[in-house]
Amino acid sequence: METAEIKLNHIETKSVMTKSNTPLGGYSVNPYVGCPHACRYCYASFMKRFTGHTEPWGTFLDVKHWPAIKDAKKYAGQKIVIGTVTDGYNPLEETYENTRRLLEELKDSGGDIVICTKSDLVLRDLDLLKEVNEKCQLTVSWSVNTLDEEFRNDMDAAASIECRLSAMKKVYDAGIRTICFISPVFPGITDIEAIFERAKDQCDLIWLENLNLRGGFKADIMNYIAEKHPELVPLYDSIYNKKERSYFENLERKAREMAERNGCRFVDNETPYERVEKGHPTIVDYFYHEEVRGTQNSGQRRTNK
Repeated sequence: METAEIKLNHIETKSVMTKSNTPLGGYSVNPYVGCPHACRYCYASFMKRFTGHTEPWGTFLDVKHWPAIKDAKKYAGQKIVIGTVTDGYNPLEETYENTRRLLEELKDSGGDIVICTKSDLVLRDLDLLKEVNEKCQLTVSWSVNTLDEEFRNDMDAAASIECRLSAMKKVYDAGIRTICFISPVFPGITDIEAIFERAKDQCDLIWLENLNLRGGFKADIMNYIAEKHPELVPLYDSIYNKKERSYFENLERKAREMAERNGCRFVDNETPYERVEKGHPTIVDYFYHEEVRGTQNSGQRRTNK
């Protein structure tokens, strides 16, 4: 995917810390508005409703400026997720260093900090991450939903899969907890077992999340499937138009069986903080994300599957 020309803005904000309604709870922290990765399936495109942007998602980035966090210890023990609707390590972070500044301000907080990214730029801050990890619980997560670089290139303008996996290993080897976030799982395309085998020796957790088609990008993805994978059209129609759940219910069972075969824990909507024995990451089922949103990392869903 070609990288679009990015329209840059600078905005003042009263605070960069926002209470979260994600399954993890705590705080969502986004040092930027928008994201140049331009992922075709990005749920965060809904943010345009609140920001006043009319440009296509992926073509703008607002650089936030916030008052220094002077009372960081108030977040001790709190979940702090960096990058819920942006990538804090998007390419322009190399210039503006907002995420680095944020980590400097939070490094003594004692918070449970999770960084979500699709970038290897995180390696620039490896020494700082080690410092953060001394006084906080730190986790770095990379989204990897394919090992096929051609499919990845069709879906986003972020770093290659190999760059992501290489960065994951370096951070893992530095003693920092890592996550391989298999998201979104594209029915009939994403091979969770192949990704598991590739990543299991360099991560402590594997998160699973289904592709959730809604809003303006649903038609684009359905058209892509019709063009590139016409054999999957009936499957996508059954899931995303007829609301059939059997595909992901079967995949949940297969993931649980994969966990059992490999001596891994399998949990539902929960992210325990732990380092695990190498090669045995905890597998976390976040399928049907909308059913666990706001459940505060409780291990429970709002409705039965």
